[in-house]
Amino acid sequence: MEKANAAAAENQAVGSMDDGGHLDILMIHALLDSLFTIFTTMVGVKIYPGVPALKQGNAAMGEVTGLIGMKADTASGSVALSFTLPAIRVISLNLMGHELTSIDKDAADLTGELTNMLVGGAKRVLSEKGHEFDMQTPQLLLGGGHEIVHHCAGQTVVLPVRIGEDEFYIELNFV
Repeated sequence: MEKANAAAAENQAVGSMDDGGHLDILMIHALLDSLFTIFTTMVGVKIYPGVPALKQGNAAMGEVTGLIGMKADTASGSVALSFTLPAIRVISLNLMGHELTSIDKDAADLTGELTNMLVGGAKRVLSEKGHEFDMQTPQLLLGGGHEIVHHCAGQTVVLPVRIGEDEFYIELNFV
């Protein structure tokens, strides 16, 4: 009975873009495909996605976030990519050859580039499956305790991603 209730809750949280109101599992797969491509081909670091969960509140789980809106005829929403300082250190060292040691303009620039690559790659995957989205320019948010206010009033799903000994987070909010 518990398995049936858990499956029903998951289906309610992650529905279809075609049902008029929920995040499609296709979006999660497109983002993961894009994420693995970035980390395999450019960053050269193994990542391990965790279990998606419904997010409570607007508090960022990272210290620097890129937030980008996406819009289609059948759905609209936003994706956030939020990094902790330890995660951005690992990424910067492997991608650029030097380690960022603080959350500053360079960390924000890197986060913006990674957000564009993530969502651009997901947009390509979705386009191949017949879902056309327009992307906005990412909004960059800095500092511990900043809030991520998504573009729609729908429920936000957060996906933790382990990198080394730390995590970073992808948030999805679509209606």
